[in-house]
Amino acid sequence: MKNNISKSLYWTPRILSIIFICFLALMSLDVFDSGLNFWQTAGALFMHILPALILLIILIISWKREIVGGVGFILAGLVYIALLMRNQFEWYMLSWAIQISGVAFLTGILFLVGWFKKKKE
Repeated sequence: MKNNISKSLYWTPRILSIIFICFLALMSLDVFDSGLNFWQTAGALFMHILPALILLIILIISWKREIVGGVGFILAGLVYIALLMRNQFEWYMLSWAIQISGVAFLTGILFLVGWFKKKKE
């Protein structure tokens, strides 16, 4: 039983972060509806996919060092909330913050729990 919990604690944040990064990359494809020329579209796509690329780098590093994933995903959630609050507050922004930052916080917390568990053993 303990081995199953340990395996699920190892794989859950990694799988969740892969799904989250794919979701962010998918949402960045909305730049193709903008009617821009090729170079403008390429620049906009790069800017929109940059958070997913940064989180992918964090995931690659945190595959063996969970502390990096824990701190990185929690910081990503905080940065998203800070960037969201720069605009005038609307109530629908609260659902955005919960959806995006909530998943980032959960992933970061799971990485930290795995790190604490590994450190304790």
